[in-house]
Amino acid sequence: MRAHYLQHVPFEGLGSIEKWLNAKGYEITSRQLYESIKLPELDEIDLLIVMGGPMSVNDEDEYPWLSHEKEFIRNAINAGKSVLGICLGAQLIANAMGAKVYQNTTTEIGWFPIKSTVVGSSSLFSFPQLTDVFHWHGETFDLPPEASILASSEGCRNQAFQIGQSVMGLQFHLETTPESAKEIVTNCREELIPSQYVQTEMKILSVKNERYNSINLLMGKVLAFIQQ
Repeated sequence: MRAHYLQHVPFEGLGSIEKWLNAKGYEITSRQLYESIKLPELDEIDLLIVMGGPMSVNDEDEYPWLSHEKEFIRNAINAGKSVLGICLGAQLIANAMGAKVYQNTTTEIGWFPIKSTVVGSSSLFSFPQLTDVFHWHGETFDLPPEASILASSEGCRNQAFQIGQSVMGLQFHLETTPESAKEIVTNCREELIPSQYVQTEMKILSVKNERYNSINLLMGKVLAFIQQ
């Protein structure tokens, strides 16, 4: 199996996903879009992972590669590939499939709970009824056509969605490790403006390893689900 990930900034990489892919025997390739927009042929990949980043999907004038990336994502979905989008990646999937992405009424940064919205469906991924996950986002998205919502939070209604069996977008970060949390705080700490859903740097980084282990385990379950 071959996994390819699209990276938008150096400090938002695979995190715990890399360990999961290695354990499952995946061949891993990547494209750092801040260096090159050359994308692989779709027949060269089985799983596409679209990472996060501080830019908006609407910033095509500043980042012209966004339009190419959205076309690539749309083609991958239409070709039946397994596709996972995280934060900006989820917004890119939504936008590529026809939904609007826009500023949310609140910014969510830190550890806040999401609530599962799935009841009695074997075809949809079911998150725990209530679980704390790591957030770092100010924008949100409408659901694309044919997408099903999977989770919500107090600060953001559309936290996760699924299209078909093998496409999922997550507004939050289940791949976060202690190291990657420090990286994003270091590079984006100017966004830590105190508000209802924005925690302090100290609070973000003070969580125990058990919290990271919990979300990383959930990340593995998501990856296994879309690869069924």
